[in-house]
Amino acid sequence: MSGFPSFAYHNARFCVESVPLDRIAEEFGTPCYVYSRAALTAAYQEFDSAFAGRDHLVCYAVKANSNLAILNLFARLGSGFDIVSGGELQRVLSAGGDPQKIVFSGVGKRPDEMRAALNAGILCFNVESEAELITLNQIAAEIGKIAPVSLRVNPDVDAKTHPYISTGLKENKFGIPFDEAEKLYLSIQQFPNVHATGLDCHIGSQLTELDPFIEACGKILDLLNRLEAQGLQIEHLDLGGGLGIRYSTEKPPSARDYIAALCGGIGRRSQRILIEPGRALVGNAGLLLTRVEYLKHTPYRDFAIVDAAMNDLIRPALYDAYHEILPVIANGNDVKTYQIVGPVCETGDFLGHDRKLALSQGDLLAVMSAGAYGMSMSSNYNTRPRAAEVMVDGDNIHLIRERESVEQLIAAERILP
Repeated sequence: MSGFPSFAYHNARFCVESVPLDRIAEEFGTPCYVYSRAALTAAYQEFDSAFAGRDHLVCYAVKANSNLAILNLFARLGSGFDIVSGGELQRVLSAGGDPQKIVFSGVGKRPDEMRAALNAGILCFNVESEAELITLNQIAAEIGKIAPVSLRVNPDVDAKTHPYISTGLKENKFGIPFDEAEKLYLSIQQFPNVHATGLDCHIGSQLTELDPFIEACGKILDLLNRLEAQGLQIEHLDLGGGLGIRYSTEKPPSARDYIAALCGGIGRRSQRILIEPGRALVGNAGLLLTRVEYLKHTPYRDFAIVDAAMNDLIRPALYDAYHEILPVIANGNDVKTYQIVGPVCETGDFLGHDRKLALSQGDLLAVMSAGAYGMSMSSNYNTRPRAAEVMVDGDNIHLIRERESVEQLIAAERILP
């Protein structure tokens, strides 16, 4: 079974902390995202404590899951935040995040987003192109600010992950080509309203080996040596995120081993270290609760048609991603090999293939490891309202996002006169 000890069977009922999932389904309906406060807290503290007194900032990658309750929980624990849009900036500030702990990444920052971040007083912009640097300098000049920047350098390192979430190869859209970074850093003095404070890289997501991190870190340190030899003062090193989690049989490094490898590579350098974990903080702290609507038996395959769909959890359809699927209450039916599919009108609408389960109509299923890129990537395809979200804290259940209604979905639309 995936993830944290917060998820376990008690008397044949699957529970999150002390709360049986069938109780959540009865109270809040399905599909429903369910998170464990204890698991979220433990994941953050594992990262934070691994630095062992070294000057650092753990910046949660908001795109993984941007619910205000989760952001507020991390803010209370002392977390920083890695954002990629003006909307995420507003979410973090609304959740009580400290703007001086926010880094703004992303290849396509708009002028209005830059302006909002400058006025908020964020820690740093991770700049990804010369064109962006020029625009940021202009916006900062217009409002009388100095923009703190890191250049996100593309180290051309193979992250050995799914090609859609690999970001550190030279053919990817992200970052500044490694061979051009030094020249661009030295040109920053031509921009009076930006100030280089950091050096940044990020090579991808769901990495399960340390070698790519170590290789990228080595390249960044070589660049840092050259910049310092030219007289540049770099205050922090942002080494990105991307540490993977266990969905099935993966064996990713622990947060402690990951950070030990980074710190070992950096040695005794004085720069503050920033990291940007997302999936590794929230992925195994949440699940998607769904109900079997129908069992459909054909000569070729057996289907369990559930009320969650690709609009609720797109990762299987988008990446052919695996999520463990567990029965909430074990029953005595015969085990069959089921295709777990949703009601959306796409053959790609599936949550799992070839799962051996004993099922009856109306049974509840827990789709595990769904805390990251589940709700945050969900949509209203087929005019399906998005799921409710709840947080379990011991034996307490907190609704942290109400289920959408169709009335809300169509309220902003207008019929022609």
